[in-house]
Amino acid sequence: MIAIKGIYEDGKIRLERDVQADRALKVIVTFLDEDWKDKRNKLSFHQFSFLKARKKTKGLDSSLSEEIIQERRAEI
Repeated sequence: MIAIKGIYEDGKIRLERDVQADRALKVIVTFLDEDWKDKRNKLSFHQFSFLKARKKTKGLDSSLSEEIIQERRAEI
């Protein structure tokens, strides 16, 4: 895995340097600017329920964060 910084502007991503690859590579794009907010996926406090969260995670053998990490690794 490599990490390369870049800039997202006008719907395009510019990487700080070129990547030499002999095949197509999967990527993950993370927006680091803390001022940027995606309002479509915002969860308000009145929508969250600790009881529902506990019910949905009941039976997990590990922590929720570990389950998410394993799920993302499987997608790569």
